[in-house]
Amino acid sequence: MTDPVTEAVTTSIWSHLLTVGGFLLAVFAIARLISEKRQPGNTLAWLLGIVLVPYLGVPLFLMLGGRKIKQLAETKLRVALRLPGAPRPAEETASLPAVRTIVANGGGEPVGGNTLKLLTDGQTAYVELIRCIREAEHSIHIATFILGRDEVGMEIVRLLAERARAGVRVRLLLDAFGCFMTSRGFVEPLRAAGGEVAKFMPVAMLSTRHSANLRNHRKIAVFDHCTAIVGGHNIARDYMGPKAWAKRFDDFGAVITGPAAALLNEVFLADWAFASGDRVENLNAEFPRECPLAVGHGDLQVITSGPDVEGDPLYEGLVSMIQEAERSIWIITPYFIPDEVLQRSLLVKARAGKDVTIIVPRHSNHAITDYARRQYLRELHAAGARIMHYTPRMLHAKAMIIDDKYAVFGSANFDLRSLFVNFEIGIASYTPAETAPIRQWAGQLLENCEEHDPRQQRRNRVLGNIAEEIGRLLAPLL
Repeated sequence: MTDPVTEAVTTSIWSHLLTVGGFLLAVFAIARLISEKRQPGNTLAWLLGIVLVPYLGVPLFLMLGGRKIKQLAETKLRVALRLPGAPRPAEETASLPAVRTIVANGGGEPVGGNTLKLLTDGQTAYVELIRCIREAEHSIHIATFILGRDEVGMEIVRLLAERARAGVRVRLLLDAFGCFMTSRGFVEPLRAAGGEVAKFMPVAMLSTRHSANLRNHRKIAVFDHCTAIVGGHNIARDYMGPKAWAKRFDDFGAVITGPAAALLNEVFLADWAFASGDRVENLNAEFPRECPLAVGHGDLQVITSGPDVEGDPLYEGLVSMIQEAERSIWIITPYFIPDEVLQRSLLVKARAGKDVTIIVPRHSNHAITDYARRQYLRELHAAGARIMHYTPRMLHAKAMIIDDKYAVFGSANFDLRSLFVNFEIGIASYTPAETAPIRQWAGQLLENCEEHDPRQQRRNRVLGNIAEEIGRLLAPLL
């Protein structure tokens, strides 16, 4: 029989140890928070959570709170994004303020000689992915945030295994958080066929190398070093498939052929080396260092963003483009949660009479982000911007078009997480022949949009306002 006094003393000791341990973890979390380069709102939101609700805030921050962690930056290969012998872009492209801003912040130099084929629906994206996999002769490199445990994911794994058995070098990089439900057994057919599979940054609470917050949101597929697919499509039925599906998200991407595809391969290899532990020297030895042949006339700039980049080239590039816009700014995004600089820049342009058009889904797949965006959209609408709600289904596309001349698209949403936390990839197009079809696609979206009506938000005003305030508080964390 346990002595009541001994039991009480033991309980007291454990209680004190847990209290001290919790206090030390909170101190560690706050020190880490303050040391990181963050937006003030993001820092304040986490600080309030850690201090006011430590039992919830501390573990969440340790799992989700990291950004540009020094240890990660030192261990992960920086993306070089330099291609000897690459065709130079037109002088007009090279001299653009946005181009210089992106390069100065760690983005790649623009390269000429590319072609761009748009993927504006899930069926086309699926057909092109299948075609490129089947036609690859030497290598297939695919990185995806989500690999669905559905007929689309199964077919892609089956086809990749088939190509691996045929002697093609196949590598599949999965984000550990996005593919959390994708078991090892699901991709085992690819491994058994000689292909390779790696998961990017498994989730671990106290590790700075493994964090649930630092996600590889890049969607890149590169074939034979010279053709690439990039955009917003994940490999799952919700994003692509052989047949039309009423619930499928509307998304956007492109097939790139030429030197820019080789630069995207460099991005993949850097991510793969970090996730798999392969030596970079061995990976580089597999691929020719010379530039692929120029196949077109498109000037494209590959822009990496995330903890493996010294600055914030994608964010800085977007700010520069918006502030330099002379006539129009069109933004297409599933989630609209800008920081103060982006919001103020858009407000200034709208009040100056420029065509500021924001296209978002009427209802996204994350209700909290819909509430979080309301204040930003309301301010822009009052300033003269045109806010358009896409009505048919979820709009997952991400793109920005400036003056009908330049465009940026890729994996990044127009929110704080994509612009400041995730590993993302963007493509900037600077030539009319490549940008005009993107602008045409954006114009077609308007045919299925309804203009923002502030009166709609007055319904359920009390509950809606409460949800909006919660969304605004959580906005820096979304």
